[in-house]
Amino acid sequence: MLRFLPGTRLAVVLVSTLLAGGVAACGSDSGGGTAAPAPTASATAAGAFPVTVEHKYGSTTVTAEPQRVVTIGLTDQDSVLALGKVPVGTTEWIGGYKGAVGPWAADKLGGAAPPTVLTDTGTGPQVEKIASLRPDLILALYSGLTKEQYDTLSKLAPVVAQPKEFADYGLPWQMQTQTIGKVLGKEAEAKALVSDVEAKLAAAKTEHPEFAQSEALIATPYEGIFVYGAQDGRTRILSALGFNLPADLDKVIGDEFGANISKERTDLLDTGAVVWIVADPAADAAKLHADKVYGDLQVVKDGREVFVKETSDYGNALSFVSVLSLPYTVERLVPQLVAAVDGDPSTEVAQPAS
Repeated sequence: MLRFLPGTRLAVVLVSTLLAGGVAACGSDSGGGTAAPAPTASATAAGAFPVTVEHKYGSTTVTAEPQRVVTIGLTDQDSVLALGKVPVGTTEWIGGYKGAVGPWAADKLGGAAPPTVLTDTGTGPQVEKIASLRPDLILALYSGLTKEQYDTLSKLAPVVAQPKEFADYGLPWQMQTQTIGKVLGKEAEAKALVSDVEAKLAAAKTEHPEFAQSEALIATPYEGIFVYGAQDGRTRILSALGFNLPADLDKVIGDEFGANISKERTDLLDTGAVVWIVADPAADAAKLHADKVYGDLQVVKDGREVFVKETSDYGNALSFVSVLSLPYTVERLVPQLVAAVDGDPSTEVAQPAS
């Protein structure tokens, strides 16, 4: 449910055989790499290079269309797939899907083999396994990549790290898609993809003006109650649909994507609607309601709760928040939100059929 936060810095010695196995070492403005020219690059993409991208650790320049992309960012693979490329390596986060490709993105594989999966264990990127994939681009936008990890990976290929203007794991999906489009030589295609998904969100917002009259937030019963803030992608879905966020939300959370709240701040949940990401909707709802501090809130009495099973495809999509997962999520989330804020406590907020 929560993303793994790399807390242990990586300490890996790269032996010469790893670097010799088809991996070219390159330089950039701050330790990033420069991709070797790809003989199969399309004429359109070739005209887009070189491109330089600024990020948390400086900038990285890519001189030619990448052919072997590895995604370290936990959701970066969806933008790559949406733009017509299949990564050679992806990082597993949630769902346990083959190739770390969710059902909302599976058709983008075409006839290609699923990517090799790198497991995010919370200890940092699997450097030796990444090296064996001979990448010419490593994407780490939706990540918590450290400077040490960035420097290590930059010995293998150009690395595009998370942007500095957002918290780790906090970049908007639009920036993720457009940045990846830029480094793949598909900037126009990326902008079109973003516009299409934004139009779907805007259509739902227009169709349901009642959303703009309500506040909402997303929470999960993790080590008490964990609430997601304005910089989290899940929360941005609510904002895009027109919901307002509780005034004190970011004051309580700070500059992180989310945080546990104290019992004294349970009042933060007494808002227009609460979307709960839970292991078991029925069991977890009963447990939450049994706690008088939360169970006596008006949001509970009025039936303004939405429960999403975290391990379902829907729950995974809600947390994934990518250019490909968002339409899948919105199709299921909007009917639940409509039921939650209709002003009738007797209205059932039903689980999606699939």
